[in-house]
Amino acid sequence: MPVLTSDSARGSSGKGAGLGLALVSAVAFGGSGVAAKPLIEAGLDPLHVVWLRVAGAALVMLPLAVRHRALLRRRPALLAGFGLFAVAGVQACYFAAISRIPVGVALLVEYLAPALVLGWVRFVQRRPVTRAAALGVVLAVGGLACVVEVWAGLGFDALGLLLALGAACCQVGYFVLSDQGSDAGDEVPDPLGVIAYGLLVGAAVLTVVARPWSMDWSVLAHDAPMDGTPVAAALLLAWIVLIATVLAYVTGVVAVRRLSPQVAGVVACLEAVVATVLAWVLLGEHLSAPQIVGGVVVLVGAFIAQSSTPAQGSPDPVASGGPERELSGRGRSA
Repeated sequence: MPVLTSDSARGSSGKGAGLGLALVSAVAFGGSGVAAKPLIEAGLDPLHVVWLRVAGAALVMLPLAVRHRALLRRRPALLAGFGLFAVAGVQACYFAAISRIPVGVALLVEYLAPALVLGWVRFVQRRPVTRAAALGVVLAVGGLACVVEVWAGLGFDALGLLLALGAACCQVGYFVLSDQGSDAGDEVPDPLGVIAYGLLVGAAVLTVVARPWSMDWSVLAHDAPMDGTPVAAALLLAWIVLIATVLAYVTGVVAVRRLSPQVAGVVACLEAVVATVLAWVLLGEHLSAPQIVGGVVVLVGAFIAQSSTPAQGSPDPVASGGPERELSGRGRSA
C-alpha cells in the first residue's frame, strides 16, 4: 500500500530511516551464508540451495504478486530485469565464479558494484555525485579487500574474474532497478509487487540452471551440523527464505528509494562484514587482525557516503539524496 512522505521525510528523519533499512538488509543478506553453509556441507549443491532460497521466497510473496498483477501490464520490462539481474544473475554468476577463483577475490569483485553504480550515475545518467560519496566508495572497497583477505590465494582465472564482474554488474542492476519509478508520483511501482514478480522470474531462470529435480531432497528432513551443533535443515532453510531473502530484499529496495542507489550500495558492503562476523560466532571461522581493521574501514566508508551533503555549486548531487529522492509511494525489494 503506497505511503505518502512529506518533505521532512526526505530530510534527516527520512534519511535515517533509509539508513536503518539498509543496515537491516545488509544484516539479513549477510546471514544467508551462515545458514547455507551447513546445508551445503550436509550434501546439497550450492546451486540447489540458491534455488530453494529464491523459489521459497517466491512462494511466500506469491499472494502479493497476485495483488499487484497490474504491474505485469504496466512494468513488464522492470519485472523481467529485476528477476534476471537482481535475483538470478547475482546468484548464478557468483556461484559460478567461486568455482574458478577464491571466494575472497570473487566477493571483492562483486562488491565493486557501489563504484560501478557511481559510474552509472555520473557517466550514463550524467548526474553529479559528491566527493564524500566517492570517498566512501573507495574506503568501503579498500576495507572490503581486508575483510575478505584478497591477498590469500589470489589466482588469475580470466573466466572466473569475468563471472565475478558479471555478479557485480548484476548488483548494479539491483540498485538501479530498485530506484526505478521512485519519482513517478502516483504511478510509482509498488516495491512489494516488484520484488514478488522479480522472485518469480528469478526462480524460473534458476530452475533451468540448477535443475532441482536432481537434488537430494532427503537432506531437508534431517539435521545439518553448524560448527558441531546439529540444527534442523528445515529451520536453516526457513531462515534463508524468510530472513535472508524476503526481509533482505524488501528492506533493501525500500532503502534504495529513501537514500539513493550509490549510497545504499556502499552500505550494502556491510553484508560482507556481517557475514564474516557471523561466520566467526556461529561457524568458528575466526577473524584476523586485517579483517577487523577492514570491517572498521567499511563502516567508516558507509558512514561518510550516507552522510554526504550537496557539493558546493552542484545541483542536487545524487549522493546526498536531493529532490529526486522524493517518495510519493513505497514498498519493495529483492
